[in-house]
Amino acid sequence: MLAPDQTKPIKRPYLAAAKNFASGKETPREFLEKSLALLDQWEPRIGAFVCTNVPAARAAADNATARWRAGKPLSAIDGMPVGIKDIIETVDMPTEMGSPLFSGWRSGKDAASVRALRDAGAVIIGKTVTTEFAASEPRGTRNPWNVAHTPGGSSSGSAASVAAGIVSAALGTQVISSTVRPASYCGCVGFKPTVNALNRQGSHDYQSQSCTGILGASLEDTWQVAYEIVARVGGDAGTPGLHGPHEAPLPVKPQSLAVLETAGWDVAAAGAKERLQDCVVRLKSAGVDIQTRHNNENVAALETELLQATELSHRCNGWETRWFLRSMRDRDAGKLSRNILERAEKYETMTLAEHRADLKERARIRAVHAALAAGCDACITLAAPGPAPEGLGSTGNPEFGVPSSLLGVPSLSLPLFEVDALPLGLQVIGYFDRDADAFAIASWLMQAH
Repeated sequence: MLAPDQTKPIKRPYLAAAKNFASGKETPREFLEKSLALLDQWEPRIGAFVCTNVPAARAAADNATARWRAGKPLSAIDGMPVGIKDIIETVDMPTEMGSPLFSGWRSGKDAASVRALRDAGAVIIGKTVTTEFAASEPRGTRNPWNVAHTPGGSSSGSAASVAAGIVSAALGTQVISSTVRPASYCGCVGFKPTVNALNRQGSHDYQSQSCTGILGASLEDTWQVAYEIVARVGGDAGTPGLHGPHEAPLPVKPQSLAVLETAGWDVAAAGAKERLQDCVVRLKSAGVDIQTRHNNENVAALETELLQATELSHRCNGWETRWFLRSMRDRDAGKLSRNILERAEKYETMTLAEHRADLKERARIRAVHAALAAGCDACITLAAPGPAPEGLGSTGNPEFGVPSSLLGVPSLSLPLFEVDALPLGLQVIGYFDRDADAFAIASWLMQAH
């Protein structure tokens, strides 16, 4: 294993730099060249990318530079360097899904989200490493804060590349904890939107709890990428997509926040609990009303329901991926990890009646959470049980990321904490189709911290 690297990575927000583009003080091509220099510096150590297309990125950056000089950028993210999780299709690069079964596989098209980014002028540097089929088997990416530690998963390369400053934003996905956990471990912003908010056509992570997520260098960059995608391709077919303004929502101080412990509290590190508790003290001092399981029966009811969030989520996902895993096993079981093989076997005998019962139970729990909205602006909790654990054999404990996935609501990991010289996120959990409200509260929390 490589020795820990003591140089802290530095994120590179794009929108802040773009303020200089119209005046010519800086150009998208110059911004990209710094990204490529960081790619050369970091990639041998962290392994964030499966493949890159540097010539195409330089050409796209030159086109963006010309548009900014002419005063006609395609969007606010015209020229932004981005990464694409390798579960999402790209016309110019393979989509290998973290599996040798798909080595070199090309669909011949861009996913909807990728097409939208290109139409907005974004500069796609490459495909970022994902765990096997966006599940739990790691594929070797290292955490830039300490290369002996995991970056989390399954959006491993997306989080690591943003943290290292190689890209300003990257597409991820989440069905359990695959955006908020790596964001927490790598110290970047992670946004898991309301389910169906961003068009998933061409993304091979399409269970009913799956979302295309954004990992970004700043809240502003993160929102803008999501907005530019939905403005061009909408949400999932038949849904209205992400609601919100054309720029990141302005900060809004919450009147009341619910602090959730969830099933993750029992395994959370002492330092992580202390950071959250210190944050709660500051919020109370700022005049925010804090609700917990101890003083609010609705929060207590939700906490009780969320104890089954992980198992219920796994059952829903297990049924929904049975056909795919069975097909992969029939194709070549020798190229599948033990994790995938065990998952395929575990849910082999599930019945449709059992799945329907699980969906009904999930809907009931979602209603319990929705009832909180009458007296609580959002929920906050940790984004992970602690900082990134040492070792690359696991992507870490997902417990704190599961509730928002089960509930289908937006959540954000904010890089506000540090434990043992490693980052840890504060998680904001919002309400269905109220992603902009969650962002506004997150922005206030970032300023108030």
